[in-house]
Amino acid sequence: MFEKVLVANRGEIAVRVMRACEELGVDTVAVYSEADTNAGHVRYADEAYNIGPARAADSYTDGEAVIEAAKKADADAIHPGYGFMAENADFAARVEETDGVTWIGPSADAMERLGEKTHARQVMREADVPIVPGTTESVEEPEQVREFGEEHGFPVLIKAEGGGGGMGQEVVHSPDEAEDQLETAQREGEAYFSNASVYLERFLDNARHVEVQILADRHGNVRHLGERDCSLQRRQQKVIEEGPSPALTDDLRAKIAEAARRGADAGNYYNAGTFEFLVEDEGRNDDGLLDADSDFYFLEVNTRIQVEHTVTEELTGIDIVKWQIRVAADEELTFEQDDVELEGHAMEFRINAENAAEEFAPATGGGFEVYDPPGGIGVRVDDAPRQGDDLVTNYDSMIAKLITWGEDREECVARGKRALADYDIQGFPTIIPFHRLMLTDEPFLEGRHTTKYLDEDLDPERIDEAQQRWGPGEESAAATADGEVTEREFVVEVNGKRFEVNLEERGAPPIGTASGGASAGSDGSGGGGGGSSGSSSSGGGGGGQTVTAEGERITAEMQGTILSIDVEEGGEVAAGDVLCVLEAMKMENDVVASRGGTVAEIPVAEGDSVDMGDVLCVLD
Repeated sequence: MFEKVLVANRGEIAVRVMRACEELGVDTVAVYSEADTNAGHVRYADEAYNIGPARAADSYTDGEAVIEAAKKADADAIHPGYGFMAENADFAARVEETDGVTWIGPSADAMERLGEKTHARQVMREADVPIVPGTTESVEEPEQVREFGEEHGFPVLIKAEGGGGGMGQEVVHSPDEAEDQLETAQREGEAYFSNASVYLERFLDNARHVEVQILADRHGNVRHLGERDCSLQRRQQKVIEEGPSPALTDDLRAKIAEAARRGADAGNYYNAGTFEFLVEDEGRNDDGLLDADSDFYFLEVNTRIQVEHTVTEELTGIDIVKWQIRVAADEELTFEQDDVELEGHAMEFRINAENAAEEFAPATGGGFEVYDPPGGIGVRVDDAPRQGDDLVTNYDSMIAKLITWGEDREECVARGKRALADYDIQGFPTIIPFHRLMLTDEPFLEGRHTTKYLDEDLDPERIDEAQQRWGPGEESAAATADGEVTEREFVVEVNGKRFEVNLEERGAPPIGTASGGASAGSDGSGGGGGGSSGSSSSGGGGGGQTVTAEGERITAEMQGTILSIDVEEGGEVAAGDVLCVLEAMKMENDVVASRGGTVAEIPVAEGDSVDMGDVLCVLD
């Protein structure tokens, strides 16, 4: 077994991996960006190393910085969690080539074979696993999209080869949309996965999303751990996951599970992974279920642990993360396929810092003024924050996961209602009101929702009403302590390694802190730095920008990522011209000029993460 594991991730999944390591007697190392100086996963780890600025490309996805931190810490393994570099075959290969460091995941070769979507489709087809009609080679020209649509019918789905989580997916409803949607998918693929290659699939208009959890070791043992139903999605991103699926007969779920095992064998796959399928939701039997005659198609392989792995753990009692670590240490699975039994029903609710009534817009700031998670029998919470923490908005909006289990689906739902009502988070909006709505929603409770239900069928007014009924009220003002004892916490970094120092002083005023967690001046002003969301007198934008040009400043209305810049400094623009494209929560937003003029300055670049209020362009 390993002695020390570096977790190349953040938030709740980093803590989840560290807890598994602790139970195995393995020390843990955290890496963190400047935005995460005081984050929960940093507190939990035995050691922590700063690997760069807030921007993910300069920290969490900087492979060289992560491996260097592992060397400094003498870590003998790296666990990537999910997101960031978890499905980056090049990074996995670099870890495999690093002396004394083991990659906790499938081999880089397997990731290359099955992580790239077109490669995976080829492997599945050869293994006699049904695939969605589509291309097995990348597509580069709009005419290819039009020709595919003429052959298979519209809509057509364009998908990024390196995609995941709904990123890089665009639906083409008619031939005249082909060029714009192809460019969008390629741009998102390049921005998020450094891979602009895309492929095509027939868009299944009425389908359920069903996935199978796989565990395999290096000794040829492959086990499936049952299926999860992830059909409740908005913009191709899962919101509530559950298992077993409420829509499948036992015969159909057995066929899908066996197809996943066959695919894992064909791909020479080991460690944890998820094989995702689309099941056409047509022609239910007399019991209202989809039977063995229903068509299902391979969608993709996620060559990593999944957000919703918790559902399977609750159903099987198998700790998937521990087995990831054991398999990487060359241990053999100790259970047979017949030993895997699914007991009861489980659901996972993603607790996102989003306002569902505003099209799931992510929170742009705030803090955990109150953080009181639920408990009780059948309730599990995977999280990292604690009360008093700041909300970090530089990354994904998910802050925690709530998982409930019951003897059957009815009891699981009842426990979900109780737990969601007990979950108290104040300081910013969350989608807890939306989850509470869904547990009263008839189509969801009957298991008849499909992947398009939230985007096309659910009445938005019901979401508005839920937000008004169960959303937070006025945010409470932060209390000011007047006691004689002042506790001061300092963070010191020596050669990139983090140390925490706590001091207690009597009769001293409280100390303010700058946004990065460093100590500030005793007057609480932040030592003369910027730090406010507005512009300073020298022309800075939010987030420490330096803007020197005079003129009208076009600022970001939300936190997001710059996908493209459509103008150049010195160029002329007219009112309504697109200046840049900002992506936020799977949606592209055109930032347009409010008037004509000359572009005086562009203080951002493609791929930059920006906060609300950051200056995107200055017009003279």
